[in-house]
Amino acid sequence: MDPTISVSKGCFVYKNGATRAGKKAASKRKRPAAESISLLGKEVVQQPFYEEYRKAWNQINDHIADLQHRSYARTLEQLVDFVVGQAERATPDEVLPTAALLTGINQPDHLSQFTALTQRLHAQRAAMVCVLQSRDCATLKAAVESLVFGLIEDDAEVEQMEDEDEDEDGAERDRKRLRRSQCTMKQLKSWYTNNFDSEQKRRQLVVILPDFECFNASVLQDLILILSAHCGSLPFVLVLGVATAMTAVHGTLPYHVSNKIRLRVFQTQAAPTGLNEVLDKVLLSPKYAFHLSGKTFKFLTHIFLYYDFSIHGFIQGFKYCLMEHFFGGNAYALCTDYSKALGRIKQLTHDDMETIRRLPSFRPYVEQINDCKRIIAVLTDDDYLKKKLPQLLRDCLLHFLLFRCSLEFLTELVGDLPRCPLGKLRRELYVNCLNRAVISTPEYKECQQMLSFLSKDEFVAKVNRALERTEHFLVEEIAPLELGEACTAVLRPKLEAIRLAVDEVVKATMATVTRTSPNETRQATDHLTPVASRQELKDQLLQRSKEDKMRHQLNTPTTQFARALQKTLQLIETEIVQDNLRALQDAPPIHELFVFSDIATVRRNIIGAPRAALHTALNNPHFYMQCKCCELQDQSLLVGTLPDLSVVYKLHLECGRMINLFDWLQAFRSVVSGSDNEEVAQEQIDPQIQARFTRAVAELQFLGYIKMSKRKTDHATRLTW
Repeated sequence: MDPTISVSKGCFVYKNGATRAGKKAASKRKRPAAESISLLGKEVVQQPFYEEYRKAWNQINDHIADLQHRSYARTLEQLVDFVVGQAERATPDEVLPTAALLTGINQPDHLSQFTALTQRLHAQRAAMVCVLQSRDCATLKAAVESLVFGLIEDDAEVEQMEDEDEDEDGAERDRKRLRRSQCTMKQLKSWYTNNFDSEQKRRQLVVILPDFECFNASVLQDLILILSAHCGSLPFVLVLGVATAMTAVHGTLPYHVSNKIRLRVFQTQAAPTGLNEVLDKVLLSPKYAFHLSGKTFKFLTHIFLYYDFSIHGFIQGFKYCLMEHFFGGNAYALCTDYSKALGRIKQLTHDDMETIRRLPSFRPYVEQINDCKRIIAVLTDDDYLKKKLPQLLRDCLLHFLLFRCSLEFLTELVGDLPRCPLGKLRRELYVNCLNRAVISTPEYKECQQMLSFLSKDEFVAKVNRALERTEHFLVEEIAPLELGEACTAVLRPKLEAIRLAVDEVVKATMATVTRTSPNETRQATDHLTPVASRQELKDQLLQRSKEDKMRHQLNTPTTQFARALQKTLQLIETEIVQDNLRALQDAPPIHELFVFSDIATVRRNIIGAPRAALHTALNNPHFYMQCKCCELQDQSLLVGTLPDLSVVYKLHLECGRMINLFDWLQAFRSVVSGSDNEEVAQEQIDPQIQARFTRAVAELQFLGYIKMSKRKTDHATRLTW
């Protein structure tokens, strides 16, 4: 047993260990991080589905990382210029240069920005950086100690990196680490004077507070006053990470503190904007074969918008969906590029082919075959089905490419309409089009009505913008892909037909078009027939008024412009929306290989129920551990092979509000030893069993189920019911 592990609380002292600990810590920092070992065995890692999963996730993750790096690169450059510029700018005494970075409400998502800022300043050798977390600054003394220790240790790490660059062997420098009690402003001033006494070596001292709102107001005010008081001798620069708004800074810092700082505000990208950028350019990119269903996509975005505003959390949720999709089996390894999927078909086994046959969309595909022999061959002959798979895969991949291009067209067409019936953003239209047949929805009809109310110039300009945007998307995103030419060949004639219809709208005039049909001529003749009485005249006039009202409700176009406009809208509806923006249930066969739609699993695993999970784990450990020794015929049973924590938990469920610790221990001993005799109860308790009981009770208290009673020292109070 490790000598530093104990059931009870304790303090372990090692003589003269401070220096050795420092050297060990330094050596650990120098040692490169070892690659993480996968928990999965070789039989899983070498499977085709896992290879495709790793490839897809690495591509998407790299794309997202590059996008996020470029998104806040401009703000990062401005921050670095601000810090570097303070070295050349003469500042008045006791005025602290301060930068307020508006990061957004989810602080953990933006810690990478401060890490990137630190790395950039180190690369330029312009500053020493100390990141102060609010949890380390409960008092002013702790804040100053953390500040001084962080700056001096940051200098040590920079020197170590420089030594490693000069000497590949990385000989460790023998330097003594400061104790916390030695970390004072006087020590910091002495250290800075000894190391940066010349103008060539002069570096700024950057203090970063990433969670400004979490700091104690009095500690923060005193810290700023101390930093401003030493600005004449130490070149401090303060960086505040503000999660809410600048009103938080003004509300926290009174006038006598705020007049000691020179504040400059930097704005980062808002979290919803960052999410939309990730969705549009990465997750909805046509170069990835994997897609989310409308309900799953909406579920993940709702978690982001209504719960945490965490882009990192959204990405991890997407990663879970990707993993759950590919771990369905080797049949899902076909969710890749078309040429690579063709090579994967030969590796499919009989079980993989049965997985494909069990897909919900495979049954309609079989039912539409008219030949009985072909139906039998598809259902029983694996080789025959493998010959059909290339065409089925091509149809699916081509369908999603056409869907994505048509989504660009529709987004430009209806995204800025009043009240945005179908949605304003591309992700909203994506969800609406996948969830249902959008052409039959009232929202789409409302959009059509609004488009028909536009003037000629507005309508022509809007449709032309949609056409240009789709053409640009075809050239930039679709053309480089493997099936890009096939997609362009299908979509471009439709776009050309819409363009010709728009030209007709431009040429159309407001002249009235007269329509004469045999029915109308007969009705007009009937209306002109003479009447014999007033009652007949009254009936004819009433009938004519009803027909006029019905004709007005149908909104039949009576001008050239109205007819050309209706023709264009009808063409867009049939060629773009009806053909390409089909709901997921109308997608081609075996589309489930490319779309993840198991929202129940995602909801159960992403939005956890910790209370229910803890109860299940403690009441029935076999549910998670899957070991034979914990298997119970009835969950109310108690056996000695259960974990100690589970035994203690099940016993505490039988007690009332107050639990007698001695009785609890006796019951625990009887369960563990498997004996219930009174003679055994009178015997002295085994110290090992008592230690196990003490540890289990401490763990139960840590989980929050009980607390020790102050009124009765030999009792525990139950906290859950």
